[in-house]
Amino acid sequence: MDSDFLQAFQKELTCVICLNYLVDPVTIGCGHSFCRPCLCLSWEGAQSPANCPACREPSHQKDFKPNIFLKNLVTIARKASLWQFLSSEKQVCATHREIKKMFCGTDKSLLCSLCSDSQEHGAHKHCPIEVAAEEHREKLLKQMRILWEKIQENQRNLSEEKKTSILWSAYALLRVQMIRVEYRELHPVLHKEEKQHLERLYKEHQEIFPQLQRSCINMYQKKKHLKEMYQELMEMCHKPDVELLQGLGDIVARSESVLLHMPQPVNPAFTAGPITGLVHRLNRFRVEISFNYEVSNHNISLFEDVRSWMFRPEQKGGSLDSDRPDYFAAWGAQGFSSGKHYWELDVDDSWDWAVGVCKDSQIRKNGTMITSEDIFLLLCVKMGHHFRLLTSSPMLPHYVEKPLGRLGVFLDFDIGSVSFLNVTKNSLVWRYPVGSLNFPVRPFFYTGHR
Repeated sequence: MDSDFLQAFQKELTCVICLNYLVDPVTIGCGHSFCRPCLCLSWEGAQSPANCPACREPSHQKDFKPNIFLKNLVTIARKASLWQFLSSEKQVCATHREIKKMFCGTDKSLLCSLCSDSQEHGAHKHCPIEVAAEEHREKLLKQMRILWEKIQENQRNLSEEKKTSILWSAYALLRVQMIRVEYRELHPVLHKEEKQHLERLYKEHQEIFPQLQRSCINMYQKKKHLKEMYQELMEMCHKPDVELLQGLGDIVARSESVLLHMPQPVNPAFTAGPITGLVHRLNRFRVEISFNYEVSNHNISLFEDVRSWMFRPEQKGGSLDSDRPDYFAAWGAQGFSSGKHYWELDVDDSWDWAVGVCKDSQIRKNGTMITSEDIFLLLCVKMGHHFRLLTSSPMLPHYVEKPLGRLGVFLDFDIGSVSFLNVTKNSLVWRYPVGSLNFPVRPFFYTGHR
């Protein structure tokens, strides 16, 4: 083959990022092709849309499909390079004067076909060099895909843990202020209980905050080790066939060990501390609530809003299950515009629910609800193996024990506030600031897990 033609052919099969033969080639919208690992690393952390590394054209593509045609061409090019390497005098068997085209997997040596059948190597595992190289390269690529998923998972956890570390102290202060306000409305003899309650909050904050900091450090370290291993595997994939086979060593075993002991988020939560007389005081305003029920196969828009708040566009793997085909939604038959009203609902140990009130004008006959600031809801969603409590208006995460059993809702139009209670623990989950509520509302309940 003409050398100029061969060079031109090889150039077309070369990744402009790593300047090696394409490995697991993918083609993006502008038509340029790259190694999947190179493009993943190049676009990691890039703002959307990312730019093509070759022509700088913006690309919204994130789900890369392999270019099988290019992959087959690269295989042919590698085979040509291999036979060019084997044609040298050094790769001719001194005993049989044959090209060493077989690879012995036992002692990592190159053999001619006669040597591979000899008594010395006959019991060993051996096959043609190009076949062994492609087989091992595919194993490395499979391991890299697993590693990349873990790199992304760890990055999501790290981002969430950093955010939690920042919010934890602010939430502790917010909770202290809320508990103090609640105790002021109770009998002054509870001053001692209030002091103990606040001391417990402070102690829990002081215990959990260092755990969050250590968790972030562990995730940073794991990110570094995962990335180093990924790059080492990538470099190995780019090596010529013979170098790859003879340099593998224990790289796969080491990559598997790096995947062990992935650090998990702390998932902090304050204990649901009881407040003496809390539920008893509100029972004076107890009302019986009846609901108009609607079941729909359309998503409730408020859960789309929760998804957009909790997960960034590039983050995948979130388990917010808002698009299940069947859900149960209920609106109160009676609306409220003045006075004080308290009712309870049973949430058991379910997840994916929302309890609270919404503005009358935001209710539609088709069973959906417009997401806006005109809703006051306590939501429970599942993230991985953990539950997360949130309130709307504005969307705020709550680091407090998840209610089990009965949940109380208290409307106080005198001060314009809505409160949520963990009835089982006789504790306050959240109380909206004074003046938050200034329009007629109707009770609302949603669950996607019955």
